[in-house]
Formats: sequence, structure tokens, C-alpha cells
Amino acid sequence: MEQVSAWQAHGGTQGVYSHLSEATGTPMTFSVFVPDHVPGMKLPVLWFLSGLTCNHANVTEKGEFRQACAEQGVIFVAPDTSPRGDDVPDDEGYDFGKGAGFYVDATEAPWATHFRMRSYIEQELPALLAEHFPVDMERQGITGHSMGGHGAMTISLRNPGRFRSTSAFAPIVSPLNCPWGEKALGGYLGADRAAWREYDTCALIEDGARLPDILVDQGYADNFLVEQLKTHRLAEACEAAGQSATIRMQPGYDHSYYFISTFMADHVRWHAERLKG
Repeated sequence: MEQVSAWQAHGGTQGVYSHLSEATGTPMTFSVFVPDHVPGMKLPVLWFLSGLTCNHANVTEKGEFRQACAEQGVIFVAPDTSPRGDDVPDDEGYDFGKGAGFYVDATEAPWATHFRMRSYIEQELPALLAEHFPVDMERQGITGHSMGGHGAMTISLRNPGRFRSTSAFAPIVSPLNCPWGEKALGGYLGADRAAWREYDTCALIEDGARLPDILVDQGYADNFLVEQLKTHRLAEACEAAGQSATIRMQPGYDHSYYFISTFMADHVRWHAERLKG
């Protein structure tokens, strides 16, 4: 692992790091904010998974999380959204290929070789983080935006007990039932829709997966709400299954980082309450 850069900010250190990933077979870059702390102390960690077209830099530069994380004593980790490099296959559309890994392990050619973001996020990067940073892996939370909200909730639902807290900003709640999801899951996983269910939040809840609680913020002015995000499906799935969920529809807010940054500190505090002790 190599340190690409580091800055002092809000009583902590914001770093960017790179390493050669075994899961993807490519160099991968991620950012970590570590609040100042007593030497030897381990801190809880909050994962943030980004959305389509993004990488680690979007939330690192525009997410406005550092002050809240410093106040709460929470490490903040932002991985990339896909493998990258000249040898990595890509697609002409913004919603597939590089920048659009959808946090799956692809099974279809040519994607299966490198597009293994599920293994990277669930296994490889946590091990690297535990080796090099003062993280308490017994106190993890996870959140994300759009495609990353889909990733955060499905990863948490598939790994019961790993994350004490799970939230999302404008998540894709049912890739089985939206154009983004149908293109991505069909392309990465093939035509068998039964294989898609483990990457669909609503389907996982319908199939019996549960979390202690879920927090979701969604903007009413989000131009992707009706066709792609379909937040009502999550509300219906949670109500039918008795899954605790706080789904807040925010008037006037869109899909941008102006929306994310507005509610980021609230999410950090919500996670911190569940990560203490």
C-alpha cells in the first residue's frame, strides 16, 4: 500500500492510498479520514460507497463529513466504484463498465476477470484497512449514495452482524426493477434473474434478510426518483417484512452532492450512536 497524499483537516488526517488488488487484478485507490486520537486507541469505521461515474474523490472533496467524523471519533473510508486501467473492459454508457461496478462479482465475459467489487469491498479492503489503520472492526457502519446506497444496503443485508449501522442517500433499492439495474446485473451476471436477487435490497428483505435499522434520505426533486430509484418499493418491502426503517423524503433536494452534504453530518451522528461502546 502506498500513500498518495495526506492533509490535515478538522483535527484529523485525510489520506489517499493505492494498492494492487488481488480481487480486481488492478491498482485500486481509496481515501481514509482518521480523526486525531490517543495512540493505541482503535476507532469505529464508517464506509461510504459512491455512485455511478464516481470514484473515491467525489465524496472526499464534496461530502463534508470530516468535522462530524472528528467530533464523533469515527474513521471514514471511501473506496472506488470499479476497477480501472487500460486493460479493463469498458462500455460507452456511463451506467456500465468503469465507474459503474455495482458492487457485484461479475460472472460474464469480459467483465468477470476484473469486476469483482463485491469481493474487494467485503473481503480484501477490510483486511487491508485492519492491517494499516487504527480501526475497530467490531464497530463498522456502512452508507452510500445511489449505486453506492444499493451497495451499502445489499452488502450489509448479506453479512448479518458485520455492520452495526446501515444508511443510504438516494439508493437504487431494486435493481431488478429499474433500467440501471437491469443493464448492470444482466451484463455482469447474465440472463438468470434469480442470480440477481442477492444484489437487490428489496429482494433480500423479501427473502428474509434483516438489519437492526435502516436510515434513508431521498430528495423529492431527484430526477432519477421515479424511473430508477423507486424508493416506495423499499418502504413497501420493509413494511411487509416488519423491517425497521426510517425513510425521509426531503422536499426540494436532488441527486447531487449538495443533497448528500446537507445530510451527511446527520448520518455520521446516527452511525456514531450505534457504533459507540
